[in-house]
Formats: sequence, C-alpha cells, structure tokens
Amino acid sequence: MPHASVIDIFLQPGDYFVGDAEFRVRTLLGSCVSITLWHPGSRVGAMSHFLLPGRGKEGHPDARYGNDALDLMVAGLRALGVDACECEAKVFGGGNMFPSHRSHHPAIGSQNGAAARALLAGYPIPVRSACLYGDGHRQIIFDIARGDVWSRQFKKVKP
Repeated sequence: MPHASVIDIFLQPGDYFVGDAEFRVRTLLGSCVSITLWHPGSRVGAMSHFLLPGRGKEGHPDARYGNDALDLMVAGLRALGVDACECEAKVFGGGNMFPSHRSHHPAIGSQNGAAARALLAGYPIPVRSACLYGDGHRQIIFDIARGDVWSRQFKKVKP
C-alpha cells in the first residue's frame, strides 16, 4: 500500500496529470482510454483520460484527444527532467458501453485503444501491459510511487 501522505488525484474525461511519487491517480473509463507513463528510476509518472483518438494540430492542445493528451504528458515529463522514451506505458479502457448495439463501424472504444497503441509506438514508448476493450467500464488506480496500476472492469447490468 502507498504511504500515508499520498495525494489522490481524480481525472475527469479530458484531463491528464504528471507528478512524482507522492501522487496516486484514479479515473473511471468507459469507451475512453487512459495511458500511464512511468519512469522507474525517478518514480515520476503521467496519466491521461482521453475521449477521442485524435484531431489535427490546429489550436491549443486539448487532452480530450489521444494525440494531444500524449503530447501534453510527454511535455510535462520533460519539464520534470524525464525522457518519455525511457518510461514504460500501460494502456486501459476502450470498453464497449453499448454491447447490444451493432454497427458496421468500429466502436469508439476500439478506435481509442488502437490509437493509444499507435501513438505510443510512434514515440517509441514500450507498452508493458494493456487491458483494453470488452464490455462495460473500468476503474483505474495508478500508484506513481511504485508504478503499479490496478484495473477493475464492471460489466453493464441489463435492466
């Protein structure tokens, strides 16, 4: 368990966070995806909660989009003296929130998960583990002090 003085951060959709070992970051994901980046030597990490895979580069960076969220996390790590390419990544989410609804197009959760993997490969940042897709939502807890990420998936209950 983390030490008593840990500071809990809760990410809303479209948020990201960069911090050191005194933080633990939490979120709830449906079709959204979280990427965690952790540097074991410095015990510094970052976590995103993005809603959509990406957008063009016009305007200010917006962490609601996977490409911008990763860029913002990398910049935040750099500001703390950490090279993101020396981090390990873990990826979570991309759940199907409407499993009974079938479409000819890939679900947004699937698109988000594929985008996360492609974005990380583009840096390149190795993906140590992933828990993607499936039905329902997930609770995610990232302990930056140890680099541990806990994921608990909840299936949608039919009325």
